[in-house]
Amino acid sequence: MSTITTINPATEEEIQTYDLMSHDQALERLEACHAAFLEWRKLTHKERAPYLTKIAQKLRDNADELAALMTQETGKLLKDGQTEVEICAAIFEYTAKNGPDALADEERTHGQGGSRGVVSYQPLGVIYSIQPWNFPLYQPVRVLAANLMTGNGCMLKHASICTGSGLRLRELCIEAGLPEDIFQVILIDHDTSDKLIEHPKVRGVTLTGSDGAGRHVGAVAAKALKKTVLELGSNDAYLVLEDADIEVAVKFSVMGRLYNNGETCVSAKRFIVADKVYDAFVNAYVAQMSDIKMDDPTAKDSQLGPLSSQDQFETVKGQVDESVAKGAKILCGGQAPDRKGAYYPSTVLADLAPGMPAYDDEIFGPVAAIIRAKDDDDAMRLANESRYGLGGGIFSKDEDRALKLARDHFDTGMIRINSFGAADPNMPFGGVKDSGYGREHGGFGMKEFVNVKAIFLP
Repeated sequence: MSTITTINPATEEEIQTYDLMSHDQALERLEACHAAFLEWRKLTHKERAPYLTKIAQKLRDNADELAALMTQETGKLLKDGQTEVEICAAIFEYTAKNGPDALADEERTHGQGGSRGVVSYQPLGVIYSIQPWNFPLYQPVRVLAANLMTGNGCMLKHASICTGSGLRLRELCIEAGLPEDIFQVILIDHDTSDKLIEHPKVRGVTLTGSDGAGRHVGAVAAKALKKTVLELGSNDAYLVLEDADIEVAVKFSVMGRLYNNGETCVSAKRFIVADKVYDAFVNAYVAQMSDIKMDDPTAKDSQLGPLSSQDQFETVKGQVDESVAKGAKILCGGQAPDRKGAYYPSTVLADLAPGMPAYDDEIFGPVAAIIRAKDDDDAMRLANESRYGLGGGIFSKDEDRALKLARDHFDTGMIRINSFGAADPNMPFGGVKDSGYGREHGGFGMKEFVNVKAIFLP
């Protein structure tokens, strides 16, 4: 039987080894989840809500342990792990509070006589959730909370490098009183995963990952006529316009590029700077990025930990090296330290052009791409040229103008004006183009995997 071994990316030490499940074992978990769903769906939304509230409290009670485990498995800063636990607790509480109203039956009329109609949001069954390693708790939680409230069951296939975090999440849910089989965590290979997608008792599939993974999972699900939600990668553009407050722009651009060691789908990655303020922004930005302290992720004064694995290190290093070979200029960083662990420094690249990985592709690490624009209109054009469209940002002292640009012109799913942040339970999360489709959070995620049932009364 094949195994998974988790490795601490900071120390290169093995953490734990797990056995992969066979196809039959995975099907047993699916059958158990479906059976639990048949009971869970009998509860009202208000009856499901207390389960979610108790899970939120259980997460907070174990925040230190969970943060330490995530740091051990993925190298994220301990403080970022603490923040992640709190976001997860807030998502469960938001869903418990708002779910019953968001999913309540709606009264409508139909026909010329205005006869009564009812629209009801009913659960579908077992939802299959395929999640990445960069947020070991948050990624599965945003799917789990929404679908538990909807009345669905949930099966999680987590990234192998954070297997322990996925299993611990399930244990805590059960400790909080959640029925044991309604949420399953399965350790399987890609072939078994594809067979699960095709299984009749899997009624929907959601994936967060690369656009390549999204194409594969989306195609397998489409052949089986399964609804999907795909939250894929991005190369988010942050526009520094001619009237930007440079101090504010630099502050949030550093934060936006380095949050979670730069391994965030909605990281600020491309900084498109109007020519008028280019030198002022770049000089200040490079100065701050050069001073970032990279160290053990458990150290209180560390600002940047290692990448999540040696494989991830090689990928990021390769993208930077190829960009430089094609003419990109390193303004700071770009040289890995001679030390144990998957450490890569905060890096700023300039003189970028199409055809370079730093211009075209997502770099999932602490590497910023600076692109000069002629003016504000050119900056927006360059931002929208990307095949991606998940997040983005605008720095401008004129908030009304920035709002209009964001609303009417920026071809992306989520836009931050004069700020940076990853997610909020009350606002939709998702993208367009190669960044996928579907929405989570803000009540939208609870309606992605439902049967919107129309009932006509006489």
